[in-house]
Amino acid sequence: MHRIKYLIQKEFRQIVRDKTILAMMTVLPIVQLILLSNAASNEVKDVRVTIVDKDQSAISQEITNKVGANDWFTLVGTTFSEDEAFSYMQSDETDIILEIPADFEKQFYRGEAPQLQMLINAINGQQATVGSGYLSALIADVNKDILVNEPVLFNTKNRQQNATVISNNWYNTELKYPHFMAPGILAELTALLIIILSAMNVVKEREVGTIEQINVTPIKKWEFIVGKLVPFLCVGLVLLTMGLLTSKIVFDIPIRGSLPLVFAYGIVNIICVLGLGLLISNFADTQQQAIFVAFFFVMIFILMCGLFTPIESMPKWAQTLTIPNPLAHFISVTRKVLLKGSVLYDIRWEFIYTGILAVIFNVAAVWTYRKQV
Repeated sequence: MHRIKYLIQKEFRQIVRDKTILAMMTVLPIVQLILLSNAASNEVKDVRVTIVDKDQSAISQEITNKVGANDWFTLVGTTFSEDEAFSYMQSDETDIILEIPADFEKQFYRGEAPQLQMLINAINGQQATVGSGYLSALIADVNKDILVNEPVLFNTKNRQQNATVISNNWYNTELKYPHFMAPGILAELTALLIIILSAMNVVKEREVGTIEQINVTPIKKWEFIVGKLVPFLCVGLVLLTMGLLTSKIVFDIPIRGSLPLVFAYGIVNIICVLGLGLLISNFADTQQQAIFVAFFFVMIFILMCGLFTPIESMPKWAQTLTIPNPLAHFISVTRKVLLKGSVLYDIRWEFIYTGILAVIFNVAAVWTYRKQV
């Protein structure tokens, strides 16, 4: 235990002396958390709409006014010509073309269910899907308003009974996107910085030659790994603490669950990613190699962690590959505990999967460490 104690003291002294690590622990995570939580958004705004109004009726004018007054849409213009509207889409000046056919109002009041044509620029799939949904909802509101405000124009046979949907948002009632993104980005930054720092640490000592002085001592391989693990575990907890404070102060994210539960899982997850970082460092000869290998795993973890794309929307094989992804479990836990108030039973599988990964990575790190004189 005395050898481990001295190793831990050495690591803390190296961390304090390294200005780069101190900056990565303090300034960079806060800046990244604030910028990414505001910039990384799946919300669709400013959907550009061009209306081809061939009816020139009161209803078509009401639809045009509704589109122009809605904050989600930008009315590029109204025209009689389909060719002109197509030219807007081909030049990427509009996202959606809404065509209102002639005699639309007459057919509507006759109860003939006239159809509108919506042409969507689907190069940006998310813009197309969400934007068309917004516009469909707006048209449905116009339809409902007419049925309510002018019931005398419809007889009971022709008038369709519209169902009313009342939504009730849970957990993020105000639908603030930073409340959804901040916990995930916090988990991402904590895990990824720890992977990179730990991967570079052993390699840096190998480059400067100080690791040879450790190898000639009677320190065992597992003691060396533990001595590296404990200081960076503390660094990870500092990052997690600063991230939570920043998220609360800047974004006022709700904290409905237990913070000790978040830190308990954070310890398990940080030990897991530390094992992966130390495992990478055992096979790298230079810091550049360590960074390249670390970024290989980092890119996979980011793209398949559920931060930007829901895991449920992935193919089955991709969902299976997220099980050995510690970042996916960290994001899931922070969102569940902070936003939903989940308890230990609700996140038991994240604890189990991450605990198994922590054992595998750290045992592999000890086993592959080359203690050579």
